[in-house]
Amino acid sequence: MRVTLSDTALRHIALFEDVTGATAVDCLVDDDRVCFLVAAGEMSDAIGPDGTTVEQVEERLDKRVSLVENADTPELFVANALAPAVVHNVTISENASTVAYAEVDRADTGVAIGRDGETIETARRLAERQFDIDDIELA
Repeated sequence: MRVTLSDTALRHIALFEDVTGATAVDCLVDDDRVCFLVAAGEMSDAIGPDGTTVEQVEERLDKRVSLVENADTPELFVANALAPAVVHNVTISENASTVAYAEVDRADTGVAIGRDGETIETARRLAERQFDIDDIELA
């Protein structure tokens, strides 16, 4: 799937890559937060020692920053998008729509949902953009 990025998202990606040295594959921009989809294997570069690198990005953007690590399969992608929640298994169901069912550790259900549903909504948006997944449901 081809993702179209806004000028703002492109500027944020350029800044992110300049500060972190990591590659951003996608970017979601909200009023108070930016989420970067980081190339697989580059998450440690994006975070930096003790989180200092991502903190620099937050300061420069004056917004909270969240990071999701990209993956080659939709199942691993969904698990990464719900992190730091412990995801035991992801099943993709393709009927009238494509739905990812994520089996999340009971103790981590709140983490997977996030404050005001922020984490799962971000996961849904990214999964739709990257893998044409229509919805993510927690099982």
